[in-house]
Amino acid sequence: MSDPRELSLEERAMQGAELTPEERRTIWLSISDISAEEFDAGQAWREARQAHVPQPGTMAPDFELDVLDRVRGRTGEKVRLVDLRGEIVGLVFGSFT
Repeated sequence: MSDPRELSLEERAMQGAELTPEERRTIWLSISDISAEEFDAGQAWREARQAHVPQPGTMAPDFELDVLDRVRGRTGEKVRLVDLRGEIVGLVFGSFT
């Protein structure tokens, strides 16, 4: 195996090497069709959003979801997290589109 210091950035990324944020940015810009300005704006938006993400051990924010039937059709019913306080709640995230 080659010395990791002799590999190109792309080769290191393909081998799963730990990359710096700047190296990840360089790779992303080389394979995408967005500009550096668009990439940086997206990163700034994601970083700002992180400030509002609940952390482990903190109270989950309330939300409301549609109740689905067995064939994934909406029943017209809604469920709110706050209404389930004290019960065990499991959330499954996925796309049904």
